[in-house]
Formats: sequence, structure tokens, C-alpha cells
Amino acid sequence: MQTSEFGYALPEAAIAQSAIEPRDASRLLVAQTLEDRRFTDLPTLLRPGDLLVVNRTRVRAARIHGVKADSGGRVELLLTKRIDADRWEALVKPARRVRPGTQLRFGPLRGEVLAGPDRGVVTIKLTGDIEVEEALHDIGDVPLPPYFHGSLPNPDRYQTMFAKEIGSAAAPTAALHFTPGLVKSLEATGIETTEVELEVGLDTFRPMAEGDLEDHVMHSERFVVPEEAAAAVDATRRHGGRVVAVGTTVVRTLESVASPSGQVEAKSGDTRLFIRPGHEFAVVDALITNFHAPRTSLLVLIAAAMGERWRRAYTHALEHGYRFLSFGDAMLIEEVRRR
Repeated sequence: MQTSEFGYALPEAAIAQSAIEPRDASRLLVAQTLEDRRFTDLPTLLRPGDLLVVNRTRVRAARIHGVKADSGGRVELLLTKRIDADRWEALVKPARRVRPGTQLRFGPLRGEVLAGPDRGVVTIKLTGDIEVEEALHDIGDVPLPPYFHGSLPNPDRYQTMFAKEIGSAAAPTAALHFTPGLVKSLEATGIETTEVELEVGLDTFRPMAEGDLEDHVMHSERFVVPEEAAAAVDATRRHGGRVVAVGTTVVRTLESVASPSGQVEAKSGDTRLFIRPGHEFAVVDALITNFHAPRTSLLVLIAAAMGERWRRAYTHALEHGYRFLSFGDAMLIEEVRRR
């Protein structure tokens, strides 16, 4: 398959440029039936005994501005992944002005480019008199998506209600629709929630290159599946409930640790799993997701879950005024496609 097969025309007017309030007032498309609903209808669309799995990651203030130590030229970094205590993967602007050995300063932090740039990505060493995460809290900005040109009343609007662990360069946006009141309604209906973690990284920001889909390489992302999440998933499957992933990051996390029989192992590590058409879903039964940009690995995952029906759903959403991308509306795929 070619990456071009996952393109579609996305008008600028369809990209959400504001965050709807309250969060659960967004629209919800039931993908298989093309039924137009509201996100607050979710308790009536799921079944007692279903399990919602959410990503608890928190977006760090990963966008920092600094200067080159020798010339004072301005530099912007978007930290997309922490490799170890000192080394980070980052998108750099302007990329043409840095090379290995370049010394940078970001307030209390000192940077040295170790490798790159490769398509705008560098490996950089960051050190300082205070711990990097602490420094980011003071000097960094939460990196809103590049296609979002609006403003938020509060930066926390780009954090989900489940956010606990710092680690991501972008929000797991399907969970942005949830509110404490909606979760209580779901619990009252017999629908439980459990949490995993996946650090959203570089592949969220870049479209796939032209060419064969098999040639696309996913960047590794750190994940954590706690004991309680693994136990909840296995209990749900034993009792005949559905495992409903809230977002593509949860799908990749669960499928990365699932056995062929659908058992989930409590585990932490890194995943490069690229879910594309033909993937045999082992554990995820249903999926709540936003509408994704053309020619992205996220859209390829949706095609794996729905087959060619994804085009019908996206066409319906565009024709009926759904809002796309991070602050847009949502879609419920009630049954992922099995072989």
C-alpha cells in the first residue's frame, strides 16, 4: 500500500480553532451507522461491563526558546522524547543553523547538539543547575498543535482530566472530551475506567513521507501498563465485556503488550508498533477517537480498525460539519475490524 492512499481533502474551515465548553458537549459520530450523537450520549452507546482504557500521560511544557552560545541567534526546541537523564530528542527551528557540537542556552539550561538535524530532528544534551523538568516548568510552553491558531482560556484545557504522569509532547486528544460528571454517569451504567500511559512523541507532528507504507518507520514511545490495568482488561474479557480504547495511543499500548489470545501483560518499555491494515487486533474491541489529519500514522490505524469504511465516515463528518483534529469532535468505532 502507498501512503498516498490515506489522503483526503481537509478544508481549513473544518479544523477546530477553539475548545468547546463543556468538554463533553462535543459531537460524536457513531462510525458504523453514521449516527450523529453528542459525547454526553456515550453511557447509552456503551454496554454495562465494558471497560474504558485511557492514557494518563500529561503534556510537558516542552517548547523552549533560546540562543546559540556563539552568535546569539534565536533557536526553538520542541522536546519530543526524553532518552535518558541528559539526552533528548527534539524538533529544532531553524534546523539549518545547527549541527553536532553547537552550543545552546535556554535560560538556566545549557544545550549541546549531539546528532542531527535529520528532517529537523536533533539529539541534544541538556544540563543545568536545576533538573530539566523543573526548568521546563518555568521556561517552557505547552506545545499546542501547529495547525491550531486559536487561543485557550487556560493551558490546562490541553490536558485531559486523567493527566498524571509528565512525559508527552502532545495530548492524547480523544480523552479531552471527558469530564468528571460524564465518568460518574458511565460508572453508574456499569462501565469502568482504567489507565495506561504512553508518551506521545514525534509521529504525532509529522505526516508520512511519499512511498510504500511498509517503509514508514515509527519513532519509539515509552509506555506503562500497570498491574491494575492489566487485571481490569483481563477481567473484562473473561466476563464478556468490551475493551474500549480511548484514543490511538491506548490502542498501540494495549496491542503492544497483548498475547495472541488477548491477555495483557503488566509491563513498561518502548514501542514502535505501527498498526496498519491487516493488523490482527488481539485485545481492543472498540475505539473512541478524534478525526485525524490526512496521511498520518493515526489515520492508518483507523483504516486498520475500520477498513475502507473510514472514508465513508470521514466524508459524512465533513459534509455534516464535524470539527477535526485535536480540539474537534469524536468518533466511536463500536467494533474494530477482525480478519
